[in-house]
Amino acid sequence: MPLAKAWSVALLGIDGRVVEIEADLGGGLSRVTLVGLPDAGLREAKDRVRSAVRNSGQPWPDGKVTLGLSPANLPKVGSGYDLGIAAAVLAATGAVPATKLLRTILLGELALDGRIRPVRGVLPGLLAARAAGYERALVPSESLGEAALVDDLEIAGVSRLADLVAWLKDEGELEPRPEPAAPDPPAVPDLVDVVGQPEARWALEVAAAGGHHLLLTGPPGVGKTMLAKRLPGLLPPLSPEEALQVTAVHSVDGTLSKSAPLVTVPPFVAPHHSITVAALIGGGSGLAAPGAISRAHRGVLFLDEVCEFGAERLDSLRTVVEEGEVRIARVKGAVRYPARFQLVMATNPCPCAQPRDIDCTCSPMARRRYFARLSGPLLDRVDLRVRLRPLTAMSAHLTADPEPSSTVRARVQSARDRAAHRWQAHGWRSNSEVPGPSLRREFLLPAPTTVLLDKALTKGLLTARGADRCLRIAWTLADLAGTAHPTPDHVAAALDFRERTAA
Repeated sequence: MPLAKAWSVALLGIDGRVVEIEADLGGGLSRVTLVGLPDAGLREAKDRVRSAVRNSGQPWPDGKVTLGLSPANLPKVGSGYDLGIAAAVLAATGAVPATKLLRTILLGELALDGRIRPVRGVLPGLLAARAAGYERALVPSESLGEAALVDDLEIAGVSRLADLVAWLKDEGELEPRPEPAAPDPPAVPDLVDVVGQPEARWALEVAAAGGHHLLLTGPPGVGKTMLAKRLPGLLPPLSPEEALQVTAVHSVDGTLSKSAPLVTVPPFVAPHHSITVAALIGGGSGLAAPGAISRAHRGVLFLDEVCEFGAERLDSLRTVVEEGEVRIARVKGAVRYPARFQLVMATNPCPCAQPRDIDCTCSPMARRRYFARLSGPLLDRVDLRVRLRPLTAMSAHLTADPEPSSTVRARVQSARDRAAHRWQAHGWRSNSEVPGPSLRREFLLPAPTTVLLDKALTKGLLTARGADRCLRIAWTLADLAGTAHPTPDHVAAALDFRERTAA
C-alpha cells in the first residue's frame, strides 16, 4: 500500500505549526478522502489538486486516496496546503522521488491548470518552519520577496506544478531567492505642515517619546487629524524584530506590498467609526482573522470622531490597551494577535461641532452627555489629554519657523534611548510598558516629588491606574529634559496632562 509524506504549516494567529501531510493509496472505488479538521476551503483541495495534477501531465491514481493532515486535532484553514498535498500524492504514486521532500516545507494554492497562486501567512509560516528545524521551503514565485525576509532557510519559488515535478526529478531548477533590495520608505506627513498649536505639538512629542496614549479635543478644522497623522513620523523606525512581527500580522491579513513587503515604519491605522467590533478587534468564522488593532501593532491606532464609535467598540479596547495583545476564541480554536499600539483619539467637544464656541447651540447637559460616550475606564487609560483652540491670527504663526519632524524625532530618539538603557535589564522598551508595581518599588520616587499625586489620590481625583500613568509620563518628561529622575515639576506637568477635560 503506497504511502508518502510532505510537510506544510498551519497558522493559529501568527503562530505557525508544522503539519505533516500523508497520502495513502488503496484499492476500492476511486475517491479522495481528506481528514484532519479541514475547513471548507481546504476540503475543496482534493478537486483542485486532482485537476492540477492531470493538467500538469501527471497521472492521478485510480482507487481510494486518503489524505491525512496531522496533528489531527489542529484546525487547518485555507488553501496553502495544496502544493504539499500534490507533492505527497505524486510521491505515493511513484511519479516523483520523495528524497527532496524531507525537511522541506511547501506552501501554495493550486489553480486547476497547475499554476501556483500566492497565499497569506507565508512569513509567519516560514518563521515557524525555521524554528522547527526545517532546512528548505518552496513558496509561490509571487511570494518570494516575502519569503526572502526569513534568514537561515533555503528559499525557492515555484510558479507551476510542472516545475516542482521537474525539480523533484532533478530535471530542472526552481526560482532562487531574490537579492534583498532596500525599499523606499513610505512618505510620512511632516510636522512642519502644522501651523500653531504649540501645546498639542508638545503633547505629540511626549506621546512619541514615551509611547503614551493621547486624546485630542477641539472644534472642527483645528488640526486634530493633521497632528495624529504626523505621529508615525516622530516614532523611531521599527527594530528588525519588531519589523518582522508587524510584517507577519500584515501577511496573515493579506495587506503586504509585493514590491516592499518588509514593514519598517510604524503603521498608521484609522478605521471609520462605522467599523464592527469584529473588524476592529478581530474575528470571523472558523479561526479569527486580525483586526484593525493588530494591523496597528507597534504603530498608531487613530480613532477620529471617537464619540461616534459607540460604547461596545470603545470598551472592547480597554483590556487590549493594557495587555498589548488580543485573544479571540472561536469554535475551531483560540488565536492570539499582538496589538501593542499607541491609541490616539480625536473628538469634537459637543454634538453640533461649531468652529467657534460662541456659535455652539448645545446645552451644558448635551455637551456632558456627548463626551460621556467615552467611558471612565477608557479615559483612565489615556495618558495625555489636550484641548486644541482655533487659530486667531494666521499671519502671526506664519512668521515663525515650525520645527520639522526630523528635529523632533531626534529628541524623541534621545529620550527613548535613555528609557531603553534604564529598563534594558527588565526587557521594557519604553516608559509606557513599565508595570506599575515596578514604578512604585524598584524605581520609587522620593515623597517630596510625588506629593501632588498623593493629594490627588487622597481627594479621589485620581485612580491608582491613573497615578501609575502619571509616573510614566513624568519619567518621559525627565527623559526629554535629560535629567536622571523626574522632579516635582515633571510630576505636576504629568498630572496636568491627566486632569484636562473636554470642556
